[in-house]
Order: sequence, then structure tokens, then C-alpha cells
Amino acid sequence: ASAFVAPRAAGVSSVVAAPASSALSMATSVDDKTEVREYFNTEGFNRWNKIYSDSDEVNTVQLDIRNGHDQTIQKILNWIEADGDISGKTVCDCGCGVGSLAIPLAQMGAKISASDISDSMAGEAAERAKALGIKNAKFYTSDLESVTGKYDTVTCVDVAIHYPTEKMAEMVGHLCSLSKDRVLVSFAPKTWYYSALKKFGELFPGPSKTTRAYLHEEQVVRDALKKAGFEVAREEMTGTNFYFSRLLEAKKV
Repeated sequence: ASAFVAPRAAGVSSVVAAPASSALSMATSVDDKTEVREYFNTEGFNRWNKIYSDSDEVNTVQLDIRNGHDQTIQKILNWIEADGDISGKTVCDCGCGVGSLAIPLAQMGAKISASDISDSMAGEAAERAKALGIKNAKFYTSDLESVTGKYDTVTCVDVAIHYPTEKMAEMVGHLCSLSKDRVLVSFAPKTWYYSALKKFGELFPGPSKTTRAYLHEEQVVRDALKKAGFEVAREEMTGTNFYFSRLLEAKKV
């Protein structure tokens, strides 16, 4: 990542479309998705597996990101616990990473189908679930666009960082098509402040430079949810020194 670190998905489908031509658009899309997959199957897996764990082998920035991500996950769990009706419900977690959200939801009684573009991440999530004796969750490798089915709740947390604005609405629409009742999505909001931080960070590519990162205008996400027949019911914002994440819960109208 750069000096500005927005929420990093733990291995997520990434689709980038270049506006010049459809052929170039397709090539860029494939290249970017391959970049994300390869990163989170190799050095990215080692780095983010440590961040999304209790490992002491993290630096100050990574620890800050861990804390920010944990806050976002806890806010979701607090909402669901307050509702008190997740047991027995189906949940599709897209871009599940190492299972930071899927595993506690399974422990609450939900039937989990969790996927990640990175085989390493999905495999780690499965191992963590197995170690905890969880049997009501399945983890598999898939990009977001290939996920199918119908679920009570669909979650996509800290994944949108890999989607440019021109693909964001399509991604949100796909998430909504999988949901029978509720969608939970988080993204790094595009504000002048966060955009400035991101530009500042890009001045220092360094060895830790990883995959491309994208900020999103909140209205684009809200409009996409509304177009798909969903209405925002609850929202949160999490901001630490290096982690910025807008969280929206939308219910089917």
C-alpha cells in the first residue's frame, strides 16, 4: 500500500475498465484482477494474514489498519447481534479474506458461504474455521462477479478498494442481485481529504507498493443500491490514522 492506506480487501475481485476502447478495457480488467489475485496469493497473503490476526509481527501502520478493520467488523456484528435474528439465515460473504467476518457470523448460527479471489486467503479462512470446530461455513475461491445464488444477507467488507468508480455501481448491483433481504458494503470514501492523502502516498511507491487503490463517491454507491431496489437503513464511518471505511447497510424495499 502507499502512505495512505485505505481499507485493503483481503484478496478480492478487482475489475478495472479503461475508457479508451472495449478491447483495452477488457485487457486492463483482466490485468488488474490477475494483479490482485497474484498479490494476495503470495506476499500479500503473508502481510495481510499477519494484519488480520493476533500476530506481533506488524508495524505501527499495520497495527492501525488492523484496529480500523476490527472496528468495522465489530460494528457489523453489533448491528446483527442487536437484530437477534441471524441464526439459521444464509449469508454470502464476498471477499472474505481470512474469515474476519464470516467466522463470527457462523458462530452466531448463520449458514455461511464465503469466497475470495485468493486461494491462499480462502484456504486460511477455512483452516481457521476448522480449528474452531465450525461446520456451518464453506469457503471457496472465486472472484466476486462469479458468485451466484440467493442469500438472506450479502456482505462485502473492505473490498471496493480494488474497484474503480466506473465499475463500482456494477459491483454493488451484483451484490444486490444475490440478496433476498440485506446488503452490507464498505468502501473508502472519496473526499478531498482522503484523496489528498492518497495522492501524497503515491509519491512514495517504495517496496511496499501493492495493488491499485480506489476511493469512491458515496452517492455513486447509494444510487446503485437504490437502483437495485435497496434502501440504506444504517450507516457508520470508521477512521483511524491509516484506515478509512464507510459502511452502509441496505435493506430490500
